[in-house]
Amino acid sequence: MYSSITSGAVRGIVSYLMQIEVDVSSGLPGFNMVGFMSGDVREAGDRVKVALKNAGVKIPASKITVNLSPADIKKEGVVIDLPLAVGILEAIGEIGGDATDETIVLGEVGLDGEIKEVKGVLPIVTKAKEAGYKTVILPRDNAREGAVVSGMKIVGVSSLQEVIMYLSSCKEERDKLIEPTKIDINKIFEDDEKENATVDFADINGQSAVKRAATVAAAGFHHILLVGPPGSGKSMVAKRIPTILPPLSLEESIEVSTIYSVAGMMGENKALITKRPFVSPHHLITETSLVGGGAIPRPGVISLAHRGILFLDEMPEFPRAKLDMLRQPIEDRKVNIVRSRGTFTYPADFRLVGALNPCPCGYYPDRNKCKCTANEIRRYLGRISGPILDRIDICIEAPKVDISDLSERSSSCNESSETIRKRVLDARKRQQERFKGTSLRFNSEMTPADIRKYCKLGMRERAFLEKTFCSMDLSARAYHKVLRLARTIADVDGSDEIKEIHLIEAVSYRMTDSKYWRQEEE
Repeated sequence: MYSSITSGAVRGIVSYLMQIEVDVSSGLPGFNMVGFMSGDVREAGDRVKVALKNAGVKIPASKITVNLSPADIKKEGVVIDLPLAVGILEAIGEIGGDATDETIVLGEVGLDGEIKEVKGVLPIVTKAKEAGYKTVILPRDNAREGAVVSGMKIVGVSSLQEVIMYLSSCKEERDKLIEPTKIDINKIFEDDEKENATVDFADINGQSAVKRAATVAAAGFHHILLVGPPGSGKSMVAKRIPTILPPLSLEESIEVSTIYSVAGMMGENKALITKRPFVSPHHLITETSLVGGGAIPRPGVISLAHRGILFLDEMPEFPRAKLDMLRQPIEDRKVNIVRSRGTFTYPADFRLVGALNPCPCGYYPDRNKCKCTANEIRRYLGRISGPILDRIDICIEAPKVDISDLSERSSSCNESSETIRKRVLDARKRQQERFKGTSLRFNSEMTPADIRKYCKLGMRERAFLEKTFCSMDLSARAYHKVLRLARTIADVDGSDEIKEIHLIEAVSYRMTDSKYWRQEEE
């Protein structure tokens, strides 16, 4: 007897459909699997045979041959356990030959017949829908994740006995045995939106200039670098930026959820990632963990921060080589990992938020406290290279907080994250109207051609920018970043036109760069 079951797998972050062909014939009893597979896939045969025995299924003493196709892709992971079991059941006649028509099957099987959750369900179900399949049988713990894809019947199972019962029944009775999983995506977004944040900008006293810079960064999705002495609130500000970011759209949410699904980090019974990620790696993180890769390539931290924030605290503590690995992903918003088995591309459209002290002791340029030599300061700041600095839109100094800002009266006047977020959302609406019909989402994504179209200047503003470009010796990249920033600042202020005051503020966000880095180089 012969059977063919369709399953799916992921290669990098891209999914593909896979055929599990099972042939049971007379001959010397044995079990053989072919089809370019890894060790964990080859072990599936032993797991499935024991699981079927413990589920009460008697496999005849026959020659069983299993083929996995396509043959040119190496099969990895454990998603084939369940489809392999179903293929054997169909081949030996335990279930009907048409029981899995238009059906995708995936899942890991324990020796006791338990169906365990697997990685990459969301992209696999999406691929199944594109290929015209109607039903997906998968682990119950992955059911909500799969139900995100509309128009698919998602059948969550917890044991092999359930699978046998479901596939042995007539199709009209199946939904009564196991009710297909359905979710309300709008309700998921609404419930997550109602969750109260544990941090708030109202907790931060003083630092009005830093809060303003954070507002601009959130509104236009710009990179930002915070420089200041210990205890000035740099990390506090960075950790509160997610509370004022625009919400994820459904399309963005599915993008982020796909990455977390492939990485196996969706969380228990989680359907979607509905909030922008905030990822803060330690400076001892490996290069592979940072950008992705490994023997079996997996998304790195920069991909887990896609559509969200990558926060690097104490940025100079990261080796310069690791920081420079961010240059290409910052520019291209993706990372390419080349291995002998192929090239893997992961999205990496993150916003970099960096925080650092201006010197090893943290108190430069206050020479009453700072005892660092010029060489020590130069080496410390030199860990952040010029090309990385040139890719950061906003560089703002967080000075020591004055005692008057710490009083109860001062703290009662602090703006809350909710108030700041309203301004951010208003600026976001302006960008949506401006970029309607294009692929652009935020001002930070504008190319030089887009800047010429959307950042038109008056004569006075053009003259100011030309003078500034020459006096500050800006690069072409920095010139375009100033215009993107000015466009966002104008949006935050509710202005349709970029005015000189907006350009002045945008240029001021590059003055800290000159103060600490260029001065030391001289």
